[in-house]
Amino acid sequence: MGVATRPAAAIATAGTTATAATVATAATGATGATANRTGCDADVLAHYLRAQATEFLRALRQHREPGTGPNGAPGANRAAPPTGHGDAALALRRAARRISGTLHTFQSLLDADWAEGMRPELAWLSGTLAMEHAYASRLERLLDALHRLSGPSALPAPRPVGDRATAGAPAPAVPSATPGSPGTAQDRGNLTVGAAKAGALLDRQLTLARTRAHSSALQALGSSRFHAVADKVALLASDVPLRPAAAAAADLRPLAAAAHDRLADAVAALPLVAAGSPYNAQALVHGLSPDPAPHPQDAPWHQVRLLLRLHRYALEVLAAEPAGNTRDPAAPEDAAAPADVRLPAAGEALNRHRDASEAAAAAAQAARTPRIAPATAYALGVLHADQRHEVEAARYAFQRCWRKEPVSLA
Repeated sequence: MGVATRPAAAIATAGTTATAATVATAATGATGATANRTGCDADVLAHYLRAQATEFLRALRQHREPGTGPNGAPGANRAAPPTGHGDAALALRRAARRISGTLHTFQSLLDADWAEGMRPELAWLSGTLAMEHAYASRLERLLDALHRLSGPSALPAPRPVGDRATAGAPAPAVPSATPGSPGTAQDRGNLTVGAAKAGALLDRQLTLARTRAHSSALQALGSSRFHAVADKVALLASDVPLRPAAAAAADLRPLAAAAHDRLADAVAALPLVAAGSPYNAQALVHGLSPDPAPHPQDAPWHQVRLLLRLHRYALEVLAAEPAGNTRDPAAPEDAAAPADVRLPAAGEALNRHRDASEAAAAAAQAARTPRIAPATAYALGVLHADQRHEVEAARYAFQRCWRKEPVSLA
């Protein structure tokens, strides 16, 4: 690992109580950083942005290859993309998110007009490409939950999502319930009666939304707006517009520490005490109201998820090394610094929180459909409550992993 290892580990170790000054001091105190190091920081930022721009262009080229269809899926009567390339649209989204997040965190070191114009365009592209997969995953999640709640006999097997759907792979087998178990139809009563119609209603609504999202993605990828974004990313792959002062003397660590502190402040504002219990009655009461507005308890958690992503991207920048950079052989070896292993688990919990909250909102929206049968509405209400319980379980998992102390991986 090169010269950027120590600041990344120091920021990760700082935990929720670190300040920008504390993190910067911990990163430089033991190593005696010099002016050469600050110049290297500018090279690190430029190298990371160029690498992400290259990934963006590689994914775009894969998306446009004759052997792939929309979203990188194998087209009709065409060869599948090479193994290991993954989904092209997903790779585009990942690169766009990382470039946008880096521009947000390190904007003071970049050309202001360029960064301000680039960020919203990347956010638009990432959001547009994400919608189709989001609707497909939401439908799969809700149908799986209906299977679990009402028994497999009430519903057809859920549709596969992603590569399984496009490759023609069979749907995953659903385990059958044994007589007398909680999954049997005898124990489900009205839920079993309405589950099939509830699943069909969700299938119609979310499949329609997915189709519209697919059309929007295709239109976006063929628009002049997207081509303008692609041209800017292509220029970024060869030339990063740093500010003149930043190119001469830049220090990434205070800006990365500020991203960490914003995350720590947002986590401190969360009701982690309430999340210590896997049941939240207030959340369920709000969900049963006729108000279609988003759940008021979810917004702070969604914000923490975004700030956690920005913090992770900042650590990725600090851990990057510019091409041709070599470590000074006279410098002492890095000490085994604790790493914040909470980040992957916390990110996974917050992703589950988002998925469950959006699935609950979709079930509630379906329940507001006019003239549906009472049994269908009942099944959707049970499904909504189940997903809100999943939301609380995700919050509980987050607070348990976040309160753990960072441990050494060495």
